[in-house]
Amino acid sequence: MLPYKSLIKLDRGGSVPLYVQVCNQFISLITNGTLQPSDSLPSSRILADLIGINRNTVKLAYEELISQGWAESVERKGIFVLSNLPTSSKIITSEHSENNNLSEAFYWNNPFKTPSSGKDFQKIDLAIDGGFPDVRLAPVDQLMREYRSLSRKFYGKNFLKYGSSKGSEHLRDSICHYLSSTRGLNVSKENLVITKGSQMGIYLAGKLLIGPSDIIAVGSSNYPFADQTFQYLGGKLLRIPIDEQGMDIDHLETVLNHTAIKAVYIIPHHHFPTTVTTSMERRMKLLHLAKKYRFAIIEDDYDFDFHYDNKPYVPLASIDHYHNVIYIGSISKTFAPALRIGFMVGPSAFIDAASSTREFIDKQGDTLLENAFAMMFDSGEMERHFRKSLKIYKQRRNLFCEILASDFKELIDFKTPEGGLAVWADFNKKINLTEVAGKALKKGLYIEYGDFYKNEVFASNGMRMGFASLNEKEMRLALSILKEAID
Repeated sequence: MLPYKSLIKLDRGGSVPLYVQVCNQFISLITNGTLQPSDSLPSSRILADLIGINRNTVKLAYEELISQGWAESVERKGIFVLSNLPTSSKIITSEHSENNNLSEAFYWNNPFKTPSSGKDFQKIDLAIDGGFPDVRLAPVDQLMREYRSLSRKFYGKNFLKYGSSKGSEHLRDSICHYLSSTRGLNVSKENLVITKGSQMGIYLAGKLLIGPSDIIAVGSSNYPFADQTFQYLGGKLLRIPIDEQGMDIDHLETVLNHTAIKAVYIIPHHHFPTTVTTSMERRMKLLHLAKKYRFAIIEDDYDFDFHYDNKPYVPLASIDHYHNVIYIGSISKTFAPALRIGFMVGPSAFIDAASSTREFIDKQGDTLLENAFAMMFDSGEMERHFRKSLKIYKQRRNLFCEILASDFKELIDFKTPEGGLAVWADFNKKINLTEVAGKALKKGLYIEYGDFYKNEVFASNGMRMGFASLNEKEMRLALSILKEAID
């Protein structure tokens, strides 16, 4: 007889009934090959004594095994593993076999050289991040009130059904109104699809624009996940220099004389990672080149709402008279990263195709949440949140830059950004950012070490240093730890 006393482990304080636990343990013994077809099971009395439970509990477990087709009762002989089950080879579960599995169980296509799972900031107490909003400022209680209010109303139940893959019609209308009033971008809801943040918008636009070996122009420094998305889709990256006025459009024009491209990906406001803003002259020239050479412009305007020292330039999409611009924005970056709400604006036929493409990976968004956000726009709560956040983030930017200027004078070269949620910091070349990040982590501070921003042409010893998510006390503590880690 098998050593059932050690094989069957029960959680007597758990929520799963004991007879179900016993049943499940026997199923595991059958499927891993420990018990084979036609093997006899111990009598209910013997098993009850072995594992210390009531005999009736064992009987219930056996009845469950029989009803599920794992066992059979043979009159006057007992309970047996079902005889016509396929024979299973016994699975070796030793530590050696688990740690030395040399082959995959099945063949599959892995296009990723290295895993790209993002850092879990939910498990980090203190961080100088890449430029995230302070989620403590977000009016989440108001959002949840709107959510609950909608769920209680008779028409709110309708939002629990399948809806349009373009997203909530109410939210699309609200965002169109918001874009018109803040950015001079006059579009209808037919020109807009709701996305799960700006990253989904980048993927959808790339999927429709880029085929194998198609060329897309991007910055010499650029948002790495955009680069990786375009490459994953088969595109080839054409690097265009980035300087203090943004993307060098004169350089792009020279390249266009002998190279055909499908699209340009540009972050004209607060370029990622360097935070520079593309001049209006270059924006206008880019639009004229797009018309002349018939390429698309993917405009990633992920944090337009945060400008501190002057009024922002209008987006390219707002002055695009030739319909070359695909405009991508995000509410996640202005509200809270985990609430995945973004949008993409473009010609109606393009948006229809993007919506259809979205259905392959995500039939639709959270319609109830999207309508709750729409109510927040309608009530003016979102505008109040933006105004309040803008004031606080400006104060934090000023303090952050003051500390950098005074305490890191010979260590970090930076310029105070006119907007956005982060500072681009170039560290002294003698500083090993990987070592600094390791020392800081031991002292309770998470920082990046710069590799995320590097590519085949951009290798600055720098990183983005987010200030928005830190209050004054946290900021002073974080920067003091960073200074200690450098020293």
